[in-house]
Amino acid sequence: MKTILHKSETRGHANHGWLDSHHTFSFANYYNPERVHFGTLRVLNDDRVMAGEGFGTHPHDNMEIISIPLYGDLEHKDSMGNHGVISTGEIQVMSAGTGIFHSEFNKNKDKEVQFLQIWVFPNKKNVTPRYDQISLTNIEKPNELVQILSPNPTDQGVWIHQNAWFHLGDLSEGWEGKYDLKDKNNGVYFFVIEGSVTVAGQKLNRRDGFGVSEVESIAIKTNSLTKLLVMEIPM
Repeated sequence: MKTILHKSETRGHANHGWLDSHHTFSFANYYNPERVHFGTLRVLNDDRVMAGEGFGTHPHDNMEIISIPLYGDLEHKDSMGNHGVISTGEIQVMSAGTGIFHSEFNKNKDKEVQFLQIWVFPNKKNVTPRYDQISLTNIEKPNELVQILSPNPTDQGVWIHQNAWFHLGDLSEGWEGKYDLKDKNNGVYFFVIEGSVTVAGQKLNRRDGFGVSEVESIAIKTNSLTKLLVMEIPM
């Protein structure tokens, strides 16, 4: 088993006033040659956007982009004609493929929006751009790692062009379980959204990240009420 630990306080940080962002992996002006990616997981940004502010129209290509709101509402517009709002309890995915332009703004004028933005390298280039968003409220279950993303359009959750599976768990204190890999050649990156958990013997706290590879099953035990994101991705 191979592991890599990224404590919350070691992340890159940029505060632009309207945007307060923490980067688990190298991004924009933050560059750490030892933290460029974990397998095909390229970006894990923990963003806070102030009331009424946001990212103007900008391009992406050949990347799978996943957004998970943690608090508030994020307004989205793109060059495919999509215009909507994603809120807490939802997940959004874009396959940038041959290229898209999009913007993201805090929908509200009186409170910030907090969200995770995750980029995953695709397993095929120059696909037709695609957008989707779903509510997780119908599939969320307490004390379970619930699948929210997979490579399969017919599976539960959203899908991307990569051999990846994401699970989200709202877990009570003292919960014990394990994560069994779908593909033994993959690795798993754990990100603690809230709470405290021990993964493969390593204690993790709020906003810590922990990568595990060369293993087929990983033990998990919570130390408090915990919200945990589990990302299985190719190495």
